[in-house]
Amino acid sequence: MFMSANLYEGLARKNILGERFGLKRSQIWRTACQEGRHNKDLQDKETFMKTFNFPLAIAVTVVSLSFASTPTRAAPDVELWRLDCGDIVVKDLSMFSDTFASAGKKGVLTDSCYVIRHGGDYLLWDTGLPANLIGKAPAEDQPIGASLKTDIPMQLKQIGIKPEQIATVGISHNHFDHVGQAATFPKATLMIGAADWQAFHDNPPPFAVVPDLVKPWLDGKAKLDLVTGDRDIFGDGSVMMLSMPGHTKGEAALLVKLAKTGPVLLSGDVVHFEDNLVANGVPGFNENRADTIASMERLRAITAGLNATLVIQHDPTHVSRLPAFPESAR
Repeated sequence: MFMSANLYEGLARKNILGERFGLKRSQIWRTACQEGRHNKDLQDKETFMKTFNFPLAIAVTVVSLSFASTPTRAAPDVELWRLDCGDIVVKDLSMFSDTFASAGKKGVLTDSCYVIRHGGDYLLWDTGLPANLIGKAPAEDQPIGASLKTDIPMQLKQIGIKPEQIATVGISHNHFDHVGQAATFPKATLMIGAADWQAFHDNPPPFAVVPDLVKPWLDGKAKLDLVTGDRDIFGDGSVMMLSMPGHTKGEAALLVKLAKTGPVLLSGDVVHFEDNLVANGVPGFNENRADTIASMERLRAITAGLNATLVIQHDPTHVSRLPAFPESAR
């Protein structure tokens, strides 16, 4: 504990310390001056600390209150349904591999679509074959035949969803078996790869591209969202549209993160069935072979890295990895 300079000065004047401790008046004055300087230094330090610490304390308090007042974001409530959007009968699967890996093999591919509920918002992923195929038998004189049992609105009705509740129609790519019923949802935003959208304007249209199937958007009567690269659709990482070029320039897959099921990766047409994924089978009608192989590698890497359920959308055994409609995955 320090005596104040004023106290030393008063003691010096009265010579109390001199009388009591045998100190000369000059020694007492010197002590008073030294103590005064020391105390001034302490006062300066104290003033500095108060000046510095006050705004610092305010800043720390504000930051602390900010964290305390910001509520923790709840995990998004996401639900996924698989829909039946047709069947495709293939007489020779070798057309899906330019190395003829499946030569002579026949097969039936499924054409699947998906509804994703994110809170109160609904996203439809792919729209399958055109509804005018309902009830028609697959063509027998063609390499590929298609058939459809029911349409998307009928299936939505079974799970209590009205067509106008579909806010976004996400399209993996521009082929007719993926945009077939898109025009059923003219109030929805069409979300599609920018490069694939451009193909609807080409004359003549590329392989399997039918512009009339997206007429509301071509005519400018419906909202269009062109995607370049990956897209976090709802902004919280729960539903991601992933760029996977090769089959087409704007091909995309969809990653859906579910609370109980875990991540689900919907392939689009990055690959058409399991054997092709294993053998790196590239269809001769794909736009870019190297991009296709790279996208297959990415598909495998994401599946392994996230321990995701991979669903190859045209492979019936893969589609059955999800609950049968009308049950959902959560």
